[in-house]
Amino acid sequence: MDLDALVIGGGPAGMTAALYLARFRRRVALADGGAARAGSIPASHNIPFFAEGIGGAAILALQRAHLDRYAVPWLASRIDHLERRDGGFVAERRGADPIHARHVLLATGAEDIEPALPGLPDAVRGGLVRYCPICDGFESRDRRIAVIGARGADEAIFIARSYSADVTLLTLGEGGMMDPHTLERLGSHGVRIEEQPVAGLDIADGRIRALRFGAQELRFDVLYSALGLNYRTELALALGAETDAKGALVVDDGMMTSVPGLYAAGDVVSGLDQIVVGMGHAAIAATRIHNAC
Repeated sequence: MDLDALVIGGGPAGMTAALYLARFRRRVALADGGAARAGSIPASHNIPFFAEGIGGAAILALQRAHLDRYAVPWLASRIDHLERRDGGFVAERRGADPIHARHVLLATGAEDIEPALPGLPDAVRGGLVRYCPICDGFESRDRRIAVIGARGADEAIFIARSYSADVTLLTLGEGGMMDPHTLERLGSHGVRIEEQPVAGLDIADGRIRALRFGAQELRFDVLYSALGLNYRTELALALGAETDAKGALVVDDGMMTSVPGLYAAGDVVSGLDQIVVGMGHAAIAATRIHNAC
């Protein structure tokens, strides 16, 4: 397969890039390993045109139906290896012929680090713990909110400033990591701190109703994880792409990484992790790829 561009990743950013490139009449294909982070969004209320909110699975389904109108090849497989060759790229996937592309756009996203909750290894992916207060914090306004993670002070303060005066930071036994200045900031915004690890959970009606800390039980309406992300940058790192301190890819104004011809969009890129931002990344990258062909 010889392409103008290969898009790797079938989330909102990847499908937006493929749509733009198809409409530019470029030879484009999309390879997807089936692990889009957006799929676990319960409901997002800040995507224009969806005033009642829309879930991640519905977003992906609508985008796929739109993209299918342009007959873009959808390669339902993971790209295992990517290398530069003859002024372009060669992508390899198990059990299939190599893919040759002049340009590659990575929309591989990131994976949320799951909180250490007893007997619940996939709390975020299962929708019991949320990860995006910007997406749905407004719907949680004035409710009892917990933020999970000793490094989640900034997120806890953001929620306290924006949505609720009842915010607790759960450090899972790692509260000693916070410096006096951070503790002072949390206190000034009325954020309480619970330092003990979670010993047990009360799950009912599809949500975590209570968390037990030894003999103490705390009840919250909403839980957010602030444990960070693992960025899916392996293909880019193998080519020597630059990342920021968190591990996200660094790009220029045209969304190109430090590797010529290798672009990136969405959560894998340094910046604000939002669907509409990722779509904007993709539009910029696809247009630049088209103009470079």
